[in-house]
Amino acid sequence: MSSAPVIAAVDGSEGSQRGLEWALDAARRRAAPLRVVHVRQYAAWGQADVLVAGPPDAEGDPVLDEVRVQLRDRADTPAVEYVALEGVPGAALTEIGTDAQLLVLGSRGRGGFASLLLGSNSLAAARDAECPVIVVPPPGREVHGDGPDEPGPRVVVGLHVDSPDEATLGLAFAEAALREARVQVVAAYPWPVQTWTAPGQVLPPPVDEGAVESETRSLAEGFLAPHRKRHPEVGADVQALPGDAAGLLVAASRDAELVVVGRHRRRLLAPTRMMGSVTQAVLLHAASPVAVVPPTPPEE
Repeated sequence: MSSAPVIAAVDGSEGSQRGLEWALDAARRRAAPLRVVHVRQYAAWGQADVLVAGPPDAEGDPVLDEVRVQLRDRADTPAVEYVALEGVPGAALTEIGTDAQLLVLGSRGRGGFASLLLGSNSLAAARDAECPVIVVPPPGREVHGDGPDEPGPRVVVGLHVDSPDEATLGLAFAEAALREARVQVVAAYPWPVQTWTAPGQVLPPPVDEGAVESETRSLAEGFLAPHRKRHPEVGADVQALPGDAAGLLVAASRDAELVVVGRHRRRLLAPTRMMGSVTQAVLLHAASPVAVVPPTPPEE
């Protein structure tokens, strides 16, 4: 296993406690160290730097001290490092993920409005961090739709057959292997197909939905082949379904171990990091933890 840490971002809130427990379990499964980080926000208006010079002493941080007490007598705790930082939490969390396997946090911390489904720090980390970000939701989120076809643990992954990302599929299979789970691949296709013609033009023949479904499934199976070979112990099934990808993934999140989604690649006319609408919707509404995976760097 990699020696890179699993990072848990904590702030003393109930949300960060759920994130800490998820990160602790992930570190154990990976035989990786756990790094517990608390970012104390300063109130300096117009401050340009992300972090102030000279990080504060982690020994005197009450949030970290509380975690130390909590983990002190747990026999299954991996090696733990405690880090205290000062700065803008969203930006600081983005920076600390550069050398991590995972960055884990709750969907909402202490700040912001109680009515928000997703905190600004969680959104910033999921959008900007260099490593995969796990956002752990509050319990009790209700999702609508049919339950899973098969019992047992599942890792759900969204696959866009027009622009698949190997990193997203790779994390889904790796997590499934660690959790002795199967991979449920959701490959959505738009239906009905919208056909636009100029006045007076003849409409093309109607598209057969069965053919679209079959082509979507065939493409998805091709993208899965190298991951099946890499993880022969992991079962995987493809669901080629019509409709909105976000709604399908949220429905599949019920009782899932994890939902894995990708983040948009940078584009020429939009050089900043972005998150697609599907990823944002899944973060807002999924009942299970959500992994947001940075895209595979393009080949030179």
